[in-house]
Amino acid sequence: MAKRKNSSANISAQNRKARHDFFIEENFEAGIMLSGSEVKSLRAGRATITEAYASAENDELFLVNAYIPEYESARSINHEPKRPRKLLMHRREIDKLQNAVNRKGMTLVALSIYFNDGGLAKVDLGLARGKQQHDKRQDIKERDWKRNKARLMRAKG
Repeated sequence: MAKRKNSSANISAQNRKARHDFFIEENFEAGIMLSGSEVKSLRAGRATITEAYASAENDELFLVNAYIPEYESARSINHEPKRPRKLLMHRREIDKLQNAVNRKGMTLVALSIYFNDGGLAKVDLGLARGKQQHDKRQDIKERDWKRNKARLMRAKG
């Protein structure tokens, strides 16, 4: 299950800024190890992954900078909001991603956290290459042109 399949997933957190700042080459789905209070907080939809990325340490992947706030009802058994969380993938996939990051100067960006049909928390990772300022301006021009073109087509009937 390396690549994410399109399904009616329950998205808990989304990184909309990632597609503006990066060229997404390939998407991967990874499981995520969470504590009980983290799951409750994610189901409430209060997580932020705007600056989240995955890094490889000791042949394991970790989600870094993902903010999952404490769950109020958990009291004493709460979690740390910005702790690194282990990602679950097959060894071959981890090696492939680690080689791409090291060799090609790419990064693993968290695009979304969601619950699949089985109720398990998953992270949609994007193997990404950073955009430069002129690339971002070009994307904005294309988006504006498509919007104006659609407006003109609707006006003509």
